[in-house]
Amino acid sequence: MTTVRFTDHFGTLAAGYAAHRPTYPGALFVWLAAQAPARERAWDCATGSGQAAVALADHFAEVVATDASADQIAHARPHPRVRYAVAPAEASGLERGAFDLVTVAQALHWFDRPAFYAEVERVLKPGGLLAVWMYNFLVVAAGVDRVVEHFYRDVLGPYWAFERKHVEEGYASMTFPMEPVEPPAFEMEARWTLDDLVGYLSTWSALKTCRAQTGSDPLPGVAEALAEVWGDPGERRAIRWPLALYVRRKPA
Repeated sequence: MTTVRFTDHFGTLAAGYAAHRPTYPGALFVWLAAQAPARERAWDCATGSGQAAVALADHFAEVVATDASADQIAHARPHPRVRYAVAPAEASGLERGAFDLVTVAQALHWFDRPAFYAEVERVLKPGGLLAVWMYNFLVVAAGVDRVVEHFYRDVLGPYWAFERKHVEEGYASMTFPMEPVEPPAFEMEARWTLDDLVGYLSTWSALKTCRAQTGSDPLPGVAEALAEVWGDPGERRAIRWPLALYVRRKPA
């Protein structure tokens, strides 16, 4: 039996995570469904508040969405074809050989990857897919980007978990099992007001750690700095996050 040690970095941020995290592009899920051997069952692992799971439900008859955080599952978006459950990535309790697709969005860096990969190969059908993706810095405009990067590196730098380095590298140093499938390029897009952007920054796990360790909150300061370069706070500005996507297929 696999014993998994889980640190919940996002549980106390679950409501904000559900409200302020960006959504993934619809074209990503269209492409993944087209590559899968069938459209019967998908497993969205570390689902958070269900952003990817609900999108997958447009293309698969059933989606099982798991997360090790009960708080995240409690705030997940309901959908008639999504079944949510609390479970670690490495020991899902799901049926052997029953899934056409396994997805992991912005979470692989937290896993015991060898144990998770063994679980993926156990639950996938022959010919089934594993799709893993992540995003790092948003792109708005030069002035806004500089303020956000300063907040990320200089203010919150000491408070990011060690695993965050994998996100900064775009997962480039990670290894993946099974046969590679070359994906097209995708990116997330949103049109946000200043309050939307500040809400997104409030979901960063390093901010929670900073507040706990220092007893102070740097978010109001960065909000003021952003207001100086944003212009009309109610103006909706285009935000982009390029995705790094890795896809592997279990041999048929």
